Amino acid sequence: MDIPSDESSLAHAFALAAELRGLVGRLKRRLREQAGGGDLTPSQVSVLLRLEQEGRATTSSLARAEGMRPQSMAAVIAALESANLVSGAPDPADGRQTLLSLTEACRQRIQEGRAARQDWLSRRLQARLSSDEMELLATAVGLLKRIADD
Repeated sequence: MDIPSDESSLAHAFALAAELRGLVGRLKRRLREQAGGGDLTPSQVSVLLRLEQEGRATTSSLARAEGMRPQSMAAVIAALESANLVSGAPDPADGRQTLLSLTEACRQRIQEGRAARQDWLSRRLQARLSSDEMELLATAVGLLKRIADD
């Protein structure tokens, strides 16, 4: 693939990157509004996503993974426990430790939030784009995947 490297194409790529970053941020905010999870902090959301993706974990392992002090993570976990989003159980390998996991209520909340975002975005695409524009967007999504993948 031949990628031009002159100054004007670099300036164009810079401007396009700034516009794309802003647009992705706006789209993220709109999607977040649809899920109704606005009462959670970014740290709480990050912990919930990590537990969903990676499974049970201790407070200390979550703190390391999130780059936080264990005391700060303990506060995040306490808030999530009081909201009935995570629960702890003794680690079968080391009873001194507690393994945290998502509650069924949390799993349902995550699923409902994703469904709401998917529904909103699907309806928005259908209402605002022609079939030709949908095909163009599909091509753009493929390009964005190529940018995002390692």
